[in-house]
Amino acid sequence: MKDQTRIIHSIPTDPLTGAVSVPIYQTSTFVQEAPGVHKGFDYSRTNNPTRRVLEKLIATLEGGACGYAFASGLAAIDAVVKTLKAGDQIVAIDDIYGGAFRLFSMVYVNFGINIRYVNMQDLDKVEEAVSESTKLVWIESPTNPTLKISDIEAIASIAHKKGALLCVDNTFATPASQNPIKLGADIVIHSATKYLGGHSDLVAGLVVTSTEELGEKIKFIQNASGGILAPFDSWLVIRGIETLELRVKQHAVNAEAVASYLASHPKIAAVYYPGLTSHVNHDVAKKQQHYYGGMVSFALKNDTIEAATKLVTSTSLFKLAESLGGVKSLCCHPATMTHKSIPAEMRYQSGISDSLIRLSVGLEDAGDLIDDLEQALLAL
Repeated sequence: MKDQTRIIHSIPTDPLTGAVSVPIYQTSTFVQEAPGVHKGFDYSRTNNPTRRVLEKLIATLEGGACGYAFASGLAAIDAVVKTLKAGDQIVAIDDIYGGAFRLFSMVYVNFGINIRYVNMQDLDKVEEAVSESTKLVWIESPTNPTLKISDIEAIASIAHKKGALLCVDNTFATPASQNPIKLGADIVIHSATKYLGGHSDLVAGLVVTSTEELGEKIKFIQNASGGILAPFDSWLVIRGIETLELRVKQHAVNAEAVASYLASHPKIAAVYYPGLTSHVNHDVAKKQQHYYGGMVSFALKNDTIEAATKLVTSTSLFKLAESLGGVKSLCCHPATMTHKSIPAEMRYQSGISDSLIRLSVGLEDAGDLIDDLEQALLAL
């Protein structure tokens, strides 16, 4: 069965009424026949029929055992970290999302969780960093915002040799393009706010585990901490997933056209897009991804915050905003927006220069998007 068919038919029709669209169970509680005797649902924090459809759906798409839906991508990350205890270590990719860095290095360090950041493109450095105290290896592939690609299968092997779990943030790739569990990952997370929702109209996070045992730990934390996704937002993510394959495919087509244009422009110093053969990790991306994605980042030869600000405020179709993965194209300046919480020295070391600009290439005509960038570059 082809992926588009599989995705569409992984979304069930309603067994009670035959409704093609999953019903929104907008209720806080459920009537019980007797104390503890019910139809599988007693309170919507613990379980909700609409949310449960989404959770089963994402587990199916990722090839995992269990799925859980949270109120945001950071709530999903938070639930995974809560499986650790004081003294445990996380070895995380150095080019990490600013929100994850803030949570790891400004919140969980206060609870005795040790964090070490490593260039995951260098497998020798990963091998050296993972120790007996490492309980979780954390990667994004592709990374946000420099689109580095990690060899998931190789890093899973390193983590497992030391008794650690591997968690992969699959937000940029999506399950339409990449399935980390099939490559050895133990946990996959998504900011469903992005490509899974796909329309910039919700905030959501998802966790998928490779085993029932891990799933039970996440489920306990989800219920105990209460950061669950509401029924309506769960329905929005389900609706977005229906067109995921088609959207991801077109995002990638447009992004490759934009990246190729930028790569030949005299005012551009570097372009980061794994679909370009010049990308340092192109071969790894080709091995583990079906599509190269809809994200493109680039740095200006005039490597200043002022030049980057001028460009991102001169575009018309590329709207200046945080987030990504929606139908409409967006641009942002990571150093002053999404990654502002990361110290400047660490940003520079991971490749986030002062002029780095991140594009979420949408579904508009690729020629129009290129024209928009051209006029903005001329304005510099």
